[in-house]
Formats: sequence, structure tokens, C-alpha cells
Amino acid sequence: MFKGVLIDWGGVLTQPLSDAITEWLAADRIDVPHYYNVMAEMINQAYAADGRSDGQDAETTRENLIHALERGEVEVAEFERALAERLRTLDGRKPDATGMVSRMFAAFRPVEPMYDMLRAVRAAGLRTCLVSNSWGTDYPRDGWDELFDGVVISGEVGMRKPEPRIFRHALQLIGLEAHECVFIDDIEANVLAARRLGIAGIHHVDPGTTLAELERMLRIPFPPVS
Repeated sequence: MFKGVLIDWGGVLTQPLSDAITEWLAADRIDVPHYYNVMAEMINQAYAADGRSDGQDAETTRENLIHALERGEVEVAEFERALAERLRTLDGRKPDATGMVSRMFAAFRPVEPMYDMLRAVRAAGLRTCLVSNSWGTDYPRDGWDELFDGVVISGEVGMRKPEPRIFRHALQLIGLEAHECVFIDDIEANVLAARRLGIAGIHHVDPGTTLAELERMLRIPFPPVS
């Protein structure tokens, strides 16, 4: 019987990352094809093909700015400057680096059925834990005491998904064993990493599918997604 739910934030409790990024690219008039080429290069090693990453690269993490940002090893402003140097606007200029990360995620909007699920899960006596890879720690935290028994933000704990140690930290935080928990994430590499530790995993694609699968696993009814 499951006793806990570990859950990602961006793209699971919010609208998809791609939606937020699309809004930001248009607002800042970023050259879209060039942006995706740059990000493909920067994120190349952020998620190994099989999700295997155990933190052994921590000493050289600054070679990968995304690793470093997510572990809190570089300041957001440093990352923004490095990213802005690589990007260009539609008129060929460098975009404004200041506040870039906040603008990138400004369109993250909550998906209310997923929040309703967390309330139902806690009301049923299960424990919940947020496990999020952060690009800075600027989260809308109002009401989190109602939603989560534990909060693990990568930049605050110096670990990132899909490293096994961040999952072990989350389990310890809420006092549960791996086999007692379900983990939900929109990045498959993270889900695979959790499964290797014995945590049941749901690869989130859309709220309706995720909630139906979670309802079956937990035997807790959730309101239908409209």
C-alpha cells in the first residue's frame, strides 16, 4: 500500500514548460530556432539518455551551467548573463540578461486539478513531498503548508534530479521507504531514476492521464478533469 506521493512542480503542477517558454520567446522577441539550438547544446548532458546520474560529476559541474544552476552552485544572474551571451533577438541583438529566468517562467500557471489531488491525498492520510529542479528558488510558496509534508528544491539542497541522492533525501524527509511512494514528473529520465530506487513512477503527460493512473494506484477518487 502506498503511503506517499513525490511530485515535480514545473510542468506537472503548472502548465507545460513549453507553453511558458513560447510566451517568453515571443515577449522578448528571441530568435526561436537559434534559442532551441543553444538550449540543445547546453542541456546535452543535463539528462543522460538512461537517466543515470549519481552526482559523481559534482566537482566539475560548473562545466555544465544547467547542472550548476540546478544545484545552486552558480547564481541566477551568472546563468542569465551566460545564456544571454548565447542568444539573440529577432533584430540580431543580445537580449536583456537581467531577470531573464523570471521572465522565462512568468507564464507558469497552476493546474488546479493537480493541486486538488494533493489535497485529497493528504486528506486520505498520505504524505506528500515536492521534488523540484530549480532555476533559482523563486517559487509561489503560498499555501505550501497545506499541500506538502516536505519540500525539496534542488538549489537549496545541492542535489538535482535524476541523482539518486535527491530521491533518498526526499524519502528521509517524509519518513517513508521507496516502495511506499509514487513519484510524478514530466521528464522521463527522472521517472526512470526513481523507479531504479524502487519508487513507483508516473511519467506525466497531461493531468487527466496522470490522475487516472494515480487514482488506480492509490484507490483515492479524484474529481474529473474538465
